[in-house]
Amino acid sequence: MSEPGTPTLDQLKVRLAVVDAGSFAAAARRLNRATSVVSYSIANLEAQLGLILFDRETTRKPQLTEAGRMVLAEARTVTNGIDNLRARSKGMLQGLESELHIVLDTFLPEHRVVDALTSFRAQFPTVTLHLYVETLGAVTKLVMDRVATIGIAGPLVTVDGIEKIGVGSVRLVPVASPDHPLAVAGSNEPGAGREHVQLVLTDRSPLTQGRDIAVIGTSTWRLADLSSKHMLLKTGIGWGNMPLPMVEEDLANGKLVMLDMPDNISGDYVMDAIYRTDTPPGPAGSWLIAHLRQQVDTEPRIRN
Repeated sequence: MSEPGTPTLDQLKVRLAVVDAGSFAAAARRLNRATSVVSYSIANLEAQLGLILFDRETTRKPQLTEAGRMVLAEARTVTNGIDNLRARSKGMLQGLESELHIVLDTFLPEHRVVDALTSFRAQFPTVTLHLYVETLGAVTKLVMDRVATIGIAGPLVTVDGIEKIGVGSVRLVPVASPDHPLAVAGSNEPGAGREHVQLVLTDRSPLTQGRDIAVIGTSTWRLADLSSKHMLLKTGIGWGNMPLPMVEEDLANGKLVMLDMPDNISGDYVMDAIYRTDTPPGPAGSWLIAHLRQQVDTEPRIRN
């Protein structure tokens, strides 16, 4: 048995046009070709593959055979791949990155992340995105180590060779479950937090090793990620500071309570877009930073 021939890209595109348009004549009009040319192209494709792709006898309009449905799926894969290759090549000729590695601070609110990345995908469909989520100094560490080109980092670490561009802030508030002693007390005296377990986010990088940020409790539980801290706060195990957007729903439905603590009041966690001075972002990365800055102008102001 002879091997199937190799169809051309044009034959595959004609094949797709017939399916999408619904007939040979409609495909011919879409491609600005004669109907006979379209029919000849399909006949050649069937001869090369040794398969009947359309049922032309039982219906007036060409219907796909089982083999035709298989070839249709493969033809779309091939043509989409060629289109993506051409788009990526065009982007690189224009200086556009083929891929972008970014690392986000876990404190960056979810709605900002979703908006930024959805808009990025629409603006740069050919750029492959690699996303990391880290906390505190670990964000800066990934940028320093060239794992990520761009980071969205908190205000904890200043490093030579790293450029910073402000992209707003998030409000941090002290919270606990409604049955926690600090919540039951209502108004607390200074130092009351030291008598209870404070849940603290720990840094997974050496950049802030040995430093405690906003820690006043003498008894602490160290947690590696914000979601675990959120979960334990709702169980009443301890109290801690959390990004307001992450706990707004819990505050509204009473699962968490904002604490009145004169020595641990609400404050802003300032965030910057960071990158190495020797490897500044290209067009796609620069656009993403600009979009994050633009979000700050359109976000409603948080009332104290």
